[in-house]
Amino acid sequence: MKTAPIILDIEASGFGRSSYPIELGYTLPDGQTWCSLIRPEPDWTHWDNSAQAVHHISQDLLLSRGRYVREVASVLNQNLGGQIAYSDGWGHDYSWLGRLFEAANMTPNFKLDNLRILLSEEEADLWHVVKDQVTQERGLQRHRASADARLLQLTWLRLKEGERKVGETRLSPWSVSNEFLPAENHLHPRFGPMAVHA
Repeated sequence: MKTAPIILDIEASGFGRSSYPIELGYTLPDGQTWCSLIRPEPDWTHWDNSAQAVHHISQDLLLSRGRYVREVASVLNQNLGGQIAYSDGWGHDYSWLGRLFEAANMTPNFKLDNLRILLSEEEADLWHVVKDQVTQERGLQRHRASADARLLQLTWLRLKEGERKVGETRLSPWSVSNEFLPAENHLHPRFGPMAVHA
């Protein structure tokens, strides 16, 4: 069995330059997960109600139960230090993670990279079909960043272990999917070369 990658997922206040992370979760190679709400900084005022309809996290909940940015950044550096975490929404997550560390006045000591680089073209073409299969098998899950990260990890494992049953369905190439296209205008300078994949 292949060693599973670390997967990191971020929920945010919305999209665009003013958006910020509100929840961060990851899953480790052994399947253990960690997740935390993030208390917004005073100048983090952007809020998109349509995004809230998806993640179901309210501003009041963030203020009452969210951890301060420095605490979240410290946990990430402590638990992920020296390793590579992967994201399916790399372009956005890269920016939001940079904003988190900038607010904490800290530098990440781990690398964030695009999950797409871990897949062959064939696996990429099959990604959404296999992901839907794993989602159905897991049943109803609470929408949390860590649960999303675990779903991505299980999908990757299913593809790598060849346990999928896809049939003869013709799929559109994943390379044209917006899900994995980096939003280059959102790259954050604090995350710098640590997150750049050559």
